[in-house]
Amino acid sequence: MAAPLTRFDARAWILFGAMALLWGLPYLFIKQAVDSYSPAAVVSGRTLVGALLLLPFALRARALGPAFAKIGWVLAFGAIEMAGPFLLLGHAEQTLPSGLTGLLVATVPLFAAMIALAGGDRSVLRPSRAIGLVVGFAGVAVIVSGPGLAVSGGAGLIALGEVLLVAVCYATAPFLIARKLVDVPSLGTITLSLAAVGIFYLPIALLTQHQVPTLQSTVSLLSLAVLCTAVAFMVFFALIARVGPVRAPLFTYVNPIVAILLGVIVLGEQITVGLLIGFPLVIFGCWLAATGGMLRSRRNAPDERPFASG
Repeated sequence: MAAPLTRFDARAWILFGAMALLWGLPYLFIKQAVDSYSPAAVVSGRTLVGALLLLPFALRARALGPAFAKIGWVLAFGAIEMAGPFLLLGHAEQTLPSGLTGLLVATVPLFAAMIALAGGDRSVLRPSRAIGLVVGFAGVAVIVSGPGLAVSGGAGLIALGEVLLVAVCYATAPFLIARKLVDVPSLGTITLSLAAVGIFYLPIALLTQHQVPTLQSTVSLLSLAVLCTAVAFMVFFALIARVGPVRAPLFTYVNPIVAILLGVIVLGEQITVGLLIGFPLVIFGCWLAATGGMLRSRRNAPDERPFASG
């Protein structure tokens, strides 16, 4: 894999925008899917369908052999990136509004920065990048702080903790890819991990599914599998390869905007003042955190590393 860019270029921004959309959609789809599917059924369904979609391409590219050679790390990636987060999000969204869920997941870059700092990467302490992280999170907070998004009483505390744990998992997974699976074809890693997670949850799904699924929930589940799983993970690996594991999760700042805009378009919700104020803050914060305020890009020198090795 080529050395990640020290700054974002045009291709990186395209991948960034794609991920902001592809992983902004799940909050709506999960909310609709868990109306008639159990959380375990949602996880099993989206991962098995995603694996089946990618399997022909993985076989054609002969990508499964290298993935099997590192099966332990592939399964670890599947557990951290899929098995835990997918179930936790499904359970949490039975209680939390999708916008608030998006806000909490937007803390991923902060956790990624802490992980990088613990590994010896001091670049996250640069003032411009640190300010960008704070500004971006402040923008997300402004967007989702309107009426109707707050959790009433203490009923959602467990769900809040679940989503924060998801954010920690999402922040950890890119480092695992970049450090342990860098020489494994992304198709192999994604296909094998999706299949393993789907098979693991299948018996749990069968035991916990007690009602006949609705058409809307089924369409949402298939959308999760195709767009937000199979396609999204391919784009995600490409983004990590392009910009490294610290900058890659910055798209999670934009995900809540997508989730709220979908609420406006699909559910007829009104555009709030918070959205109008917070949107430019989020975009500016992402740009500043990703680029350090620089407009031009260059590749790493041979002795430069995007993060400290473990």
